[in-house]
Amino acid sequence: MTNNNRKLVRIVTALRGRRIGVAGDFMLDRYVWGAATRLSPESPVPVVDFMNDSQVLGGAGNVAANLAALGATVLPFGVIGEDEPGRAIRECLAAAGMTTKGLLVDGSRITTVKTRIVARQQQIVRVDHERRAPLSHALEESLIRRIKAALGQLDALVISDYDKGVVTDPLADRVLTECHRRSVPVLVKPKTSRLFAYRGATAIVCNAKEAGFFVTRQLDDDESVGQAGRALLAHFGCSAVVITRGAEGLSVFEDTGPRGFHVPATSREVSYARVGQAGVDHASHGRQVFDVTGAGDTVLSVLALAVAARAPMRDAAVLANAAAGVVVGKLGTSTITPAELLAAIGDLR
Repeated sequence: MTNNNRKLVRIVTALRGRRIGVAGDFMLDRYVWGAATRLSPESPVPVVDFMNDSQVLGGAGNVAANLAALGATVLPFGVIGEDEPGRAIRECLAAAGMTTKGLLVDGSRITTVKTRIVARQQQIVRVDHERRAPLSHALEESLIRRIKAALGQLDALVISDYDKGVVTDPLADRVLTECHRRSVPVLVKPKTSRLFAYRGATAIVCNAKEAGFFVTRQLDDDESVGQAGRALLAHFGCSAVVITRGAEGLSVFEDTGPRGFHVPATSREVSYARVGQAGVDHASHGRQVFDVTGAGDTVLSVLALAVAARAPMRDAAVLANAAAGVVVGKLGTSTITPAELLAAIGDLR
């Protein structure tokens, strides 16, 4: 193991016990698992024979679940409906050892549910149940008060915005202002409908498609990504911009220097059966990707924890990239454990 890998291992051991707040759109990801061996006579679509179903936390909930799986103490903040999916989210949070005191219930909303039908490890279709209306003023004020009251206990705050109406401009602006006043690092997954409310964040984390939307051009090479990263640094007035690039890894830009740095995707092939296990063949190139669902949430989670542990952004980005390389080898919305992250570090060269 290299000296750099040993440093990463020390950072991973320092992640446990950090107190991280997660504010945003808490959703439920439901899966219907089955087999598809024939087409419907009614329409040229697969007929899926039901086998079983399952449900996990999605959206901001997946960020919270990743943080909890890595040993963090997580305080969730959001709004759910007074319905069965809302109760399921509370049960999932409680099962993962998280409090639900920061989740407000709004009887006029429905909890966002994304139902995916999967056959032979391939997603056939996704059905969304949701309403995207912004919060009422009273509910917004209540949520802001709860977040601000908890900041003194937090090592970092994550804002995970999926544009479902919970993260409003006033909420983002006022919470970030208070985080700055209290010197609490805040990492944001922005949504394209909100361009100015995240100024002053510690880090903005977005994918290449979102970054391209922000700068109104397609990002198809390193030069265009570099131009976008530097433009977003100025636009958001933040300390760092992280652009996730799928099979190309991720790129990081910091306000401390004019040039960014790139972390390539892990060059090992990952199979579903051996995720997180040592002894992966380094001779293989590229990754066997089963599902990218939630990989961005994993990057955001690991970055937040590493920043909370006072790790340099470069090391935090390498850890986050290694974590993403694990979760894309898992089918469905998934989390990563410390053991899996340590095994992934051991595979880095």
